[in-house]
Amino acid sequence: MTRSRAGAIAVLAGALALPASAMSDVAPAPRLARIVIDGGINPAVAEFVEDSIARAAAEGDIALVIQLDTPGGLLESARAIVKDILAAPIPVVVYVAPGGALAGSAGVFITLAAHVAAMAPGTTIGAAHPVGGAGEDIPGIMGKKVENSTASFSESLARQRGRNADWAGKAVRKSVSVGADEAAHIHVVDLVARDLDDLAARVKDRTVEVAGTSRPLDLSRTIGADGHARVVDYEMRLSERILDVLANPNVAYLLLTGGLLGLYVELTHPGFVLPGVVGTICLLLAMTAMHVLSVNYGGLALLLVGVALLIAEAFLPTFGALGAGGLVAFVLGSLFLFDTAGSGVAVARSLIFGAAGALAIFALVVGTLVMRTRRQRPVVGREGMVGTIGEARQRLDPRGTVLVRGEYWTATSEVPVQAGEAVEITGVDGLTLRVRPVGAARS
Repeated sequence: MTRSRAGAIAVLAGALALPASAMSDVAPAPRLARIVIDGGINPAVAEFVEDSIARAAAEGDIALVIQLDTPGGLLESARAIVKDILAAPIPVVVYVAPGGALAGSAGVFITLAAHVAAMAPGTTIGAAHPVGGAGEDIPGIMGKKVENSTASFSESLARQRGRNADWAGKAVRKSVSVGADEAAHIHVVDLVARDLDDLAARVKDRTVEVAGTSRPLDLSRTIGADGHARVVDYEMRLSERILDVLANPNVAYLLLTGGLLGLYVELTHPGFVLPGVVGTICLLLAMTAMHVLSVNYGGLALLLVGVALLIAEAFLPTFGALGAGGLVAFVLGSLFLFDTAGSGVAVARSLIFGAAGALAIFALVVGTLVMRTRRQRPVVGREGMVGTIGEARQRLDPRGTVLVRGEYWTATSEVPVQAGEAVEITGVDGLTLRVRPVGAARS
């Protein structure tokens, strides 16, 4: 009886242990990683994409979905993102969404580089002609070189992914753009999907080239029993969010000019503290932004010289010569501050002229106050005593004592002065005052 009991217990224990062992061998359900890019393409976004690809690969996600809505951005940052996508160890899906979204300019290249390119209904892709940071055409031979290089880049990406290379070239040379349905019809993108669940359900039985190796891709495996795809969202780190804001050339320019003015106020008015602290922080943030932007150091030098000349105008009697030169140098330095032809980034001209006008007014006001102060009669020291009215406390003939500003002084007068008579100070000899009767001074 005991032996049969022990056997039954062993069988029961084995039966209970079997499901646990089997469950440990079951692989976790596949999932999609997703990041959302809603705004300009800049170095912070490029770093975010690079980090997200590495993280999705490390965590075993089946693919990374880049949900894209961008008017464009820096060409160099777009090239960096494209390189990361082409070298990614997992498939990267670019999904232009939600409805009304745009994959413009730099967004075209990112979409063309994807292993799977999809668009939501009502979205648009195109208009990838390279322009300057303020939206202007890049003139001359340099503009033609940038256009040809960018068009070749776009066509090469389309050919590599089996997409419409002819349209990819026109998107750069002629700024053409198309809606989602037409883009899928002419093979600019692979499909139109209502949402991410629809996209996952339709991407199956595909073969994509990942890091030079053909690999099957079936996103429908991520769809759970509830009919929704299993998705994990990645967010930007705090440092990337801050850099995303600072990478705007207009923000960098405002921080630079604000920092210079803050330090100027602190140097000319020691003890205020706050302008110096704020100015230093603004300059450090501007330097951080310029580290990721393409800065023309000749333009930066011109801008700094311009500010220095405007400040000097407030203290030197040059009758506007330094101020005019400083204003010209400041505007030229601001226009040349970023390497526009190389990166497509520049400060908005309205912001430049607004800052130049504000700086000119500031220098004019400070200069006016300085000149007014110089013309004022001194109120302290030996010069401040001349012209002051006092009272003779005893007869001056020629020497005696006078009361001036509540103080007793020894004074001399060329004409006799009676005690109690008002006198005017005409000079100071050491600790002796030269005075004359007020009546004599007025005659």
